[in-house]
Parts: sequence; structure tokens; C-alpha cells
Amino acid sequence: MKKRKKIYTLIALGLLLLFVLGYFTLFHSSKKAKFKTVKVQRGDITQIVTATGNVNPVTTIIVGTRVSGTIVALYADYNSQVKKGQLIAQIDPTPFENELRQAEADLYNAKANLFKAEINLRDSERNLKRKQELYNRELIARSELDDAEVAYNTAKAQYEIALAQLKKAEAGVRQAQTNLGYTKIISPVNGVVIAKNVEVGQTVAASFQTPTLFTIAPDLTKMQIDTNVNEADISKIKVGMEATFTVDAYPDKKFKGAVTQIRLSPTITQNVVTYNVIISVDNSHLLLKPGMTANVTFVVDTRKNVLKIPNASLRFKMPDSAPTKQLGVWTIKGGKPVRVSIKTGISDEEWTEVVEGQIKEGDEVIVDTIKKDKAHTPTPRPPVRF
Repeated sequence: MKKRKKIYTLIALGLLLLFVLGYFTLFHSSKKAKFKTVKVQRGDITQIVTATGNVNPVTTIIVGTRVSGTIVALYADYNSQVKKGQLIAQIDPTPFENELRQAEADLYNAKANLFKAEINLRDSERNLKRKQELYNRELIARSELDDAEVAYNTAKAQYEIALAQLKKAEAGVRQAQTNLGYTKIISPVNGVVIAKNVEVGQTVAASFQTPTLFTIAPDLTKMQIDTNVNEADISKIKVGMEATFTVDAYPDKKFKGAVTQIRLSPTITQNVVTYNVIISVDNSHLLLKPGMTANVTFVVDTRKNVLKIPNASLRFKMPDSAPTKQLGVWTIKGGKPVRVSIKTGISDEEWTEVVEGQIKEGDEVIVDTIKKDKAHTPTPRPPVRF
């Protein structure tokens, strides 16, 4: 009986030892690090800069009014094709016609006053000549000659005043005629109406600034994109650089353009500095419309058949490794991770060009660390009782 009990005890101890060994083996293997790797490849890399902007006509003409009044007629609407000199709206001309008639009456009165002043001037001139003759013959006193001279000079001054009033009245007529002409809103160019800001019966006031009635685009076959590029990327953008873009209306179609201007004036929004880059676009197909949002891609550089590594490998840091300022990646050599120093070139959103370094096509670079989760924690068995 004792012998059997001893055997049971040895069996229980053996099972307990196996359980402890299995537990520690499982726990140790759960903490063993493994690495996710990607092979170094050869291929093409295109470095790009992205931005968003809006499609706009190259030139827009603002048509306003220089006089105030009520719109009594409209002869153009949205998308109307208009010609230079075409009547597109009419402001009520009645008040301005009345002003013109008043100005013409003032002119008539000024002419009459000038005629009267001219008669008085001639009469005083003749009287002065007679007085001078009589004075020279000593038939009158000097005072009478002086009075004649004063009368002549006064008449001459009155004539000059009347002449000035005539010129003022003529200018008033011309101004009244001009204001009456302003009641006819004329298109200054050939083009398309892209905005209309008034309706018949609306009163427009031109007291402090010229109100906008229409916006006309002279040529919708030539468009431009006004886009903002971040200050970190603006050095990569050059005039003449090709750009491609898409718009939401045609998501599967790529349009082409070229950079025509990089404006020096910055735009600062919430401490973010951007610069306005203008892209010229051929819109002879008329698919692009003013105001569309453009998602722009600038092609900065392209390299063909270069050695390239994933960008994630440059961001990977080996746990517990000493920090270094030299650029490098971790590779697997002989089953162990080894750090290799490299020099990089251009990059895109996924890959970076390798210019120098002890690395070749097919090598595996580490991009991440994988740790095994604890697959199973053994449930303690109840103690064996004998």
C-alpha cells in the first residue's frame, strides 16, 4: 500500500513539473518578438505635391451702374451670350430725363444772360469812347470819364461771369446726358453672363460704391485654378510645371494644366502659411465650370527603375536600440535584425528611393514588430487527492 502511494506521489509530481514547464514555455514564447518585413524592390517613383483649389475664368468683368434707380427691364440672364455694346438692363430713365430738361433750361437762360451782358458791354464801350473824345476836347470833367471807365469794366466783368455761367450750363447738360446714358446698362465685352444680381423692380443705389449687376466671363474656353500650396512644399513648385487635377463632377477623368504664376503674398489661416499658385487650363471642351473644386497633383520629380524601400521602414525604431542621427533601416541578415545606414532620394506616398547603402534588391527590411498574444492561459487543475 505504501509502495502504491509512493508511485502516485511520483506521478503527481511529474505531472506538476510538466505543467510548470509548459506554462513557462508558453509565457516565454508569447513575449518573443517577431518582425514584419517587406522586400527591397526596383521600380519607378513619382514625387508629387497635392493641393485643392477652385476653377475660375481667367478674366471676369463686373458690370455695375454709376447711377441710382429702379431696374425696369432686364435683357440678359444667367448663361446668356452677350455682345459688346449690347443692352442688358435698363434703369428707369424718367428722373434723368427731367434732369436733362432742367439742365437744358439752365443753358437757355445762361445764353440769354450772356447775350444781355454782351449788349451792356458794347453799350458801355461806345459810351467810354465818346467820353474820351469829349474829355480830350476838354468838354467834360475827368470824373465823367472815370465813371464811364468804371461802367465799362463792370460790364466787361458781367460779360465774363455770364460766359462762365454758359460754360457751366453746357457742362450740366453734358452731365445730364451722360447720366441719362448710364441708365442703359451695356455689356462692355463679348462673353457669357455667369452671375446676375438684380431683378426687375429692384432699386440699386450707387451713392458710396458701384453695385454689381452682372458678372461676365469673356472666354470660358480658358480657365484657371486658384490653389493654395503649403509653405513646406512651395519650394518644389516651379512656373511651367505640369499639373493634373480631377473635379467631383468627373471623378474618373484627369485634366491637365500648367503653373503660370506663384504669388508671393502669403495666406495665413490658423498659423498655417500657404501661397496662391495659379494653374492655366484649356477648357475648349467646356466641361469645367466656374467654382468647381479641383484636387490638384503637381508632378515634382520622376525616377525610373530605382532601388526603393517602403516608407514605413524609415519610421521603424528597434526597441531598446541606441539613438542615432544617421539615417538607416533595419534588415534581416542571418535571421537577426541588423541596422544599415543609407542615403535616400525622392519619395512618394509609399516608397523612398535608396541612393547609397549596403542594401540590395530582395533584401528584407523591417517595417514593424509583431508580438504573439497569449494564446491560452492554462486553467489550474484541482489538486490531486489520494
